[in-house]
Amino acid sequence: MLGEFLRARREVTSPAQVELLDVGLRRTPGLRREEVAMLAGVSTDYYIRLEQGRERHPSDQVIGALAEVFGLGPDATAYLYALAHSDLPPLPPAARPQVSPSLLRLMRSWDWTPAFVMNRTMEVLAINPLAAAFYGRGLPTELEPGDNMLRVLFLHPAAREFYRDWEVQARSRVAHLRATFAGDLDDPGLATLVEEMSDLSDDFRRVWARHDVGAERSHTKRFRHAYLGELTINCDMFSVSGAPGQQLVTLQPVPGSPSVSALAALRTEVREDDPSPGP
Repeated sequence: MLGEFLRARREVTSPAQVELLDVGLRRTPGLRREEVAMLAGVSTDYYIRLEQGRERHPSDQVIGALAEVFGLGPDATAYLYALAHSDLPPLPPAARPQVSPSLLRLMRSWDWTPAFVMNRTMEVLAINPLAAAFYGRGLPTELEPGDNMLRVLFLHPAAREFYRDWEVQARSRVAHLRATFAGDLDDPGLATLVEEMSDLSDDFRRVWARHDVGAERSHTKRFRHAYLGELTINCDMFSVSGAPGQQLVTLQPVPGSPSVSALAALRTEVREDDPSPGP
């Protein structure tokens, strides 16, 4: 996997990005192997061995140099270190598919904020009524525990309409998946998911092959909602304390945008459908 990652990064790094003159016809995109080797301060033969998998444990100095050549961010750099040091202890095992009762109560009390919890493979573990309504009326398909956000994005027939910036979301979510498993690349759950998605989606196979790495934390998403219309939503992700692998995802309308009134209308309908008070 180290060689695949280096090759993918080399092919998407242009000479201009590393301040090299682009001289001569290039048969393949990105940098040449000898250019990467020169910039990283290693021999061309050594770098070729890295890409071909004949050398799998470069020093930390070499890893740092390669990360700098490719302009890797913190998440991608951590991923590169994990690939090069496969003997590092794995991350704690993924949490069992259970969400603490206190978090469930908290989520249900958020009648202004759609929220759900997912695990490292992006399986939904819990979802509050407003989030269920947001996706259920937007895709429109019910989203419930056991569903997988990666499958929704790549396999749902309405996903490209629902996610206005579908390609951006696809790359971001796959990069997040790699970052989440950076210290546990042999996890059987990851292998099963990647194999399944690669079989079912040409787009997933294409995006996975880019070897992008980057954890999603806070970002803005644009939706074309089947019920509420055009929406601009701030999406935030938080690690759940005491539950390794679980992430809490919240959706909030961008302040001052029409999305605020749209979500308020949805909230009113959800409260009418389920008038039970929060805890």
